[in-house]
Amino acid sequence: MFDLFDSRGFLPPDDPLVKFPSGSPYELLDTVGQDLPSLLLENDCREYLSSLKIPVWPKERTSEVDIPALRLYYVRLGFIVSGYVNQTAQGVVNQVPQNLAIPFVQACELLKRPPILSYDGYALYNWKRFDKSKPIALGNIDTIQNFVHLYDEHWFILIHVEIEALAAEMLESILLLHNCGQYPNRTEVDDCLFAIKDSLDKQTLSLKRIPEKMSPELYFKDFRPYIRFFEDVTYEGVSQEKVSHRGETGAQSSIMPTLVALLKIPHTPTALTNFLHDMRRYMPHSHRGFIQMAEQMPAIKQMATPELFDAVLESMAKFREIHYGWATQYIDDKVSDPRGTGGTPYMRWLKQLIDETRAHKFSNASV
Repeated sequence: MFDLFDSRGFLPPDDPLVKFPSGSPYELLDTVGQDLPSLLLENDCREYLSSLKIPVWPKERTSEVDIPALRLYYVRLGFIVSGYVNQTAQGVVNQVPQNLAIPFVQACELLKRPPILSYDGYALYNWKRFDKSKPIALGNIDTIQNFVHLYDEHWFILIHVEIEALAAEMLESILLLHNCGQYPNRTEVDDCLFAIKDSLDKQTLSLKRIPEKMSPELYFKDFRPYIRFFEDVTYEGVSQEKVSHRGETGAQSSIMPTLVALLKIPHTPTALTNFLHDMRRYMPHSHRGFIQMAEQMPAIKQMATPELFDAVLESMAKFREIHYGWATQYIDDKVSDPRGTGGTPYMRWLKQLIDETRAHKFSNASV
């Protein structure tokens, strides 16, 4: 199963389905999805969305052949539900109407995840290539679904898609090391670390490109509100219980958790570590399995060339520092609420991750 990750990283093994086949009962979701950025500007958007007759995804349609269509169903409906709850012009509401709640909750149960749009639906399944003979890379990709009529949102999503594609080299190397068994030699460990560092450095270059086509003001005001957490929301027709779910956040990417697991980076037990572990519930089921596989692999620190092991940790810290910088510029300078879209005081926690990553270096062993 994990061999699927060696060519696409944590992206789907095949390009995501862009639309449902002609005549499909789910074509309505394509139409509404394409119109959603305009609908969300209208005062009667919620009234319209609550009138839609959304066909429920059958429980028996979860075979490998059905999964791409189920993911598209989740993406379209996830955007619609988050748009309904967080419509910026009308203010946040705390209920999902029955016509949206029932099909969305069932689809999320089939995908083994909480009923909210997460990083997988916002990025991992939300892209297409212009030219399928060319790489999954900026300039050759676009989004399938958006909340707003701004290329800034496309760019924000696509940066993450490219980063995920660049992680393939890293995951392939981890799989190769895993196949070496419990006692890899130094060459095998170093080969893996070289590949991880190369992949991380490329990902960092992509992350640095965020400001090229994304305005801090437009991000903060126009589309960030749509990916925020759900707080005390009722899913009508499903349950009267009020529930809260984490919003879309890069912490739901499986890349860094995999490296933390592989390199056995110790993070001080705090609310942060509880939050990061909770983020796994929002990851695709197979990604959680990959992280668990990395956790079960032997500790490789003492098998590695110290300078190379430290260089990988430094590349991780630099990636996190770029993220920290963008979080400051795009969010923290503009808010009084310290919680991010995932519902956490992210700035303090990001700094902790950076410091504890560097603390794991050989060069800090005696500090």
